Amino acid sequence: MTRRIVIDDALPLATEMFSHLGDIILLPGRAIYAQAVADADALVVRSRTQVNEALLANSRVKFVGSSVVGLDHVDQAWLAQQGIHFYSAQGCNANSVSEYIITLLVEQACLRQQDFHQLTVGVVGVGHVGQKVVAKAQALGFNLLLNDPPRQDQGDACPAGDWQALDDLLHQADIITLHTPLTGEGAHPSANLIHAKRLAKLRADQVLINAARGGIVDEQAWCQSAMTTKLIDCWQDEPNINANLFNQATMATPHIAGHSYEAKLAGGLWAYQQLCQFWQEPEQHHWQQSCPSTPAPLQFNSELTHWPAILLDLLHQAYNPHHDHQRLRAKTIEQVRQQFETQRRDYPIRREWTQHRIAKFAQKEWNQALQSLGFQLY
Repeated sequence: MTRRIVIDDALPLATEMFSHLGDIILLPGRAIYAQAVADADALVVRSRTQVNEALLANSRVKFVGSSVVGLDHVDQAWLAQQGIHFYSAQGCNANSVSEYIITLLVEQACLRQQDFHQLTVGVVGVGHVGQKVVAKAQALGFNLLLNDPPRQDQGDACPAGDWQALDDLLHQADIITLHTPLTGEGAHPSANLIHAKRLAKLRADQVLINAARGGIVDEQAWCQSAMTTKLIDCWQDEPNINANLFNQATMATPHIAGHSYEAKLAGGLWAYQQLCQFWQEPEQHHWQQSCPSTPAPLQFNSELTHWPAILLDLLHQAYNPHHDHQRLRAKTIEQVRQQFETQRRDYPIRREWTQHRIAKFAQKEWNQALQSLGFQLY
């Protein structure tokens, strides 16, 4: 009997990659219901499909692959009880998110007319994404304060000085960026981590970025905070996002920080590789012929003389998050909520910095910084 694989249709090259393993059924993540998977042998999802007993109880699925890093949409305990193999592509979009964050950090330096070493960035959560944010920010010369109690408890060395207590970090950082998973249990739960009392202490000139998970920040209290710059990619109750917070947001994007082409491709590829192992089938590589071509080189704007402005111009050529912000704007919050999912599904191809080429500068330190960020120099 031919195997059947149900796959979220947002995965790039899913048909090309998986087709030799069986019949492929592509569906939008929110349209993957119990009836759709009843005759499936494997399921590959992104974040919009709730994978639990209600979905799989009457199916023959024995493999579930999640091509995203979040785990709150999967009932892992139930899958384990049923003997269903589960794989999560942890880290597949870490670089994409880090590029989104670094772009915002460079932008803030330009808006404040400050060099990178004059700004202190607080990174809360130094896992897959946080580590890449830290490495890139260090390469540019930002001052860093890092908080990660689970890593600190394990005795892990801090990549930048000493681990900071969260309240000390919140007090000292000019820009705070969140990179924890959403957890409600354990020694260090992150749900409501940035709660009303903490938000009330933040100053008007401080910046908070949430590109981690909705629910880490108390959004009602965030609306009441003194901060004038709120940069938000992840929201509670997506797509039914908070109207007041959306209207206050300096940057509002529809949970797409990790949506680069390379991140989506890696998530699907890693799940594909795991399914090949699970079914003991050899991997095939013909799908690589369908990958998009390399982007044209980025162009230096000779009218710019200040390094942060030069870098920001190059970053915006590669990917400008303001375009996603503008696409999400609408006359009513109802329209915004409708567009939230549509824009995630119909997201334009966005290439990571490793795919972009830049002509070398005369300044060695600029070239070193660009190479540290992943750009190809020629």
